[in-house]
Amino acid sequence: MAIAIGEIVDGVVTGIAQFGAFVELPGGSTGLVHISEISDSYVENIHDYLKKGDKVRVKILSIDASGKKIGLSIRQAQPGASAQKPRGGRGPGRPKTPQSFEDKLQRFMKDSEDRLGDLKKSMQDRRGGRGSHHPKGMRSY
Repeated sequence: MAIAIGEIVDGVVTGIAQFGAFVELPGGSTGLVHISEISDSYVENIHDYLKKGDKVRVKILSIDASGKKIGLSIRQAQPGASAQKPRGGRGPGRPKTPQSFEDKLQRFMKDSEDRLGDLKKSMQDRRGGRGSHHPKGMRSY
């Protein structure tokens, strides 16, 4: 069975490496799901998501000229998945629902102000508090 870029097919995990999982596709060819294409969230340990023999649905991302290297994605094969790679993943405390630009901007501004406040406090603590000056009237850094 011939496969084409963009197709979504079912396969079986035949091996797992630190950088991804090998999946046997219909027709006997094998492709690689890179660790970044396993889930929308950060994957630290592939074994938390996959094991040898698992049946998985994958999207064909690339096929090299020889047809031997096939790039696959599990996360892009999910219903409603975006083709764009997530930036940074979702950490604890990050909202799981889509946000408007204004919401994201507001969160960014609050986080930035909090970090700036922490930085200023840290600098004051290192200098011994407010008003700490060099003997000649110059600040010491």
